[in-house]
Amino acid sequence: MHQFDLKNKTAVITGGAQGFGLDIAKKFLNSGSKVFIWDIDEKELLKATKDINNTNLNFNIVDVSNFDQVKKTVSEISSNNKIDILINNAGITGPTAELWNYNVKDWNSILDINLNGTFYCCKLIVPHMIKNNYGRIINIASVAGKDGNANASAYSSAKAGVIGLTKSLGKELAKYDIAVNAITPAGANTKLLDQMSKEHVQWMLSKVPRGRFLEIKELTSLVCWLASEENSFSTAAVFDISGGRSTY
Repeated sequence: MHQFDLKNKTAVITGGAQGFGLDIAKKFLNSGSKVFIWDIDEKELLKATKDINNTNLNFNIVDVSNFDQVKKTVSEISSNNKIDILINNAGITGPTAELWNYNVKDWNSILDINLNGTFYCCKLIVPHMIKNNYGRIINIASVAGKDGNANASAYSSAKAGVIGLTKSLGKELAKYDIAVNAITPAGANTKLLDQMSKEHVQWMLSKVPRGRFLEIKELTSLVCWLASEENSFSTAAVFDISGGRSTY
């Protein structure tokens, strides 16, 4: 994989204790960045920190759907660090069901974590980026936010919201050296698949012309370019990585 220069940069990665987030953290560390991984799962955070064993890796126990927790953590980090990169990766798929049978509590939880969590992190970190006239924000959305997945209306709606947020924020920050972009992966080999029924997983796979799920390292490679200074022009954009499922 191409090596990007992230030296002297500080990154915050939500949902960073496993899956996409953890792989991104490893690559950022190898590229010279200081990294803060956020996750609600303390056990996974401790395991990740122990396994990686890098002095540039830090962790915070954060529920991104809790505005006060996010605010407190951003304040603590920014008191001694410039936050140069934000990866909004934390998310849940939730159960699958027809919209009219969808549990209201599950609906609200999915939107709180996937969409409101992204909003909270951006709202609280963007002012620091504006002050420094530098930033790279990558929001991990989903192909479901573009196409809509049957029996996953909450997740599809939340990720569509993340796409809309990205486009708006990218335009609002275009006069600064701050790039805001979204990535829309298809299904990937992560623990998110465990939250879905086998039938739904097979349906997702059937939609991918390449005939396989996304590999984590493939998404990480795209994130690294978007997070680097090499991405000096693209903003408010949506980068598809769906194996041909969506072509727009």
